Amino acid sequence: MSILEQIKQQINENAVIIYMKGTPDAPQCGFSARAANVLKTCGIPFAAVNVLDNPELRQGIKEYSNWPTIPQVYINQQFIGGSDIVAEMHENGELQELIKGLK
Repeated sequence: MSILEQIKQQINENAVIIYMKGTPDAPQCGFSARAANVLKTCGIPFAAVNVLDNPELRQGIKEYSNWPTIPQVYINQQFIGGSDIVAEMHENGELQELIKGLK
């Protein structure tokens, strides 16, 4: 299975998933920490993938989404964005609307 196929499978199997540097409990960059904390604040379960564990995955997720930076958040198989976008959506209530019913 190619890395892009693996990414697609992960996204399809998880209603909410974040590709980040580190883990939600031990983030390795401020942007990843911010995005993971926003998801934690929402109180919904989410999967997290540490891109630092696999250089091929780290590059592959950028190609998959056509987005150059990490973290990347997907909800219901839809690419939402990175740290700033997720935080802004949380602040204006859009994120809560998007995740309604996922609990």
